Amino acid sequence: MTTSTPRLNVVREGDGPFVVLSHALGCDLHMWDGVAAQLARAHTVIRYDHRNHGGSEVVPGVLRVETLAQDASELIARETGGEPVHFVGLSMGGMTAQALAVRHAAQLKTVVIANSAAHYPDQAPWRLRAETVAAKGVAAIAPGAVARWLTPAYAATPEGAVAARTLHDTLVRTDAQGYIESCNAVAAIDFRDSNRRIAMPTLVIGGLQDEATPLAMSEAMVAQIPGARLATIDAAHLSAVERPVEFAQMLIDYWRSL
Repeated sequence: MTTSTPRLNVVREGDGPFVVLSHALGCDLHMWDGVAAQLARAHTVIRYDHRNHGGSEVVPGVLRVETLAQDASELIARETGGEPVHFVGLSMGGMTAQALAVRHAAQLKTVVIANSAAHYPDQAPWRLRAETVAAKGVAAIAPGAVARWLTPAYAATPEGAVAARTLHDTLVRTDAQGYIESCNAVAAIDFRDSNRRIAMPTLVIGGLQDEATPLAMSEAMVAQIPGARLATIDAAHLSAVERPVEFAQMLIDYWRSL
């Protein structure tokens, strides 16, 4: 595991309380375009590409989600001058959030974990995906991934078709070995015990049509994290892409309720 700090691609917009948005495996910060546009009206929104993704540095070697959390912690320290943030992570970003919440609690006001998981009892599908990418490239798994990310009904709309094509192209551009290491990192997560030590207000968002991380995985995290709340959204895995206005409003309503 490397300890060097990678160069991360970061976009900052808006003014107000800090919100950090952390994207899913195989995506980039543009996954958040719709949500960021809503939040930036009253917040300083910071989006970034994980290492091995988008415009960020590809770092060779074995990866753990805890390393992604360290990257996020260093980013927050650089960008906020020490002010705690609302950290919002989806899928792999939500796993990053779970690791961050117990290791760097002082940097966080609240945590939102969307369309994510704390543990995978069966790692075989992840191994198969990594083996496929090693043999055939990222393009071989891209159509199946995008099909899991968006509901068929949304993907059939003009807006959804553009989103699906954009997500597909972003995934295909992802460095193959970087993607494999990220896959392995996601497969290996187990936050079931550490989640019981999360002490800041936590919202868990589950997608009603999410086949990649079914609602039961969100319910399990809510049971683990003291005081966590569950909200549901009628979307597939990339709920922030499919329903950005509703997703952003869910965050705003949660923060106002505290």
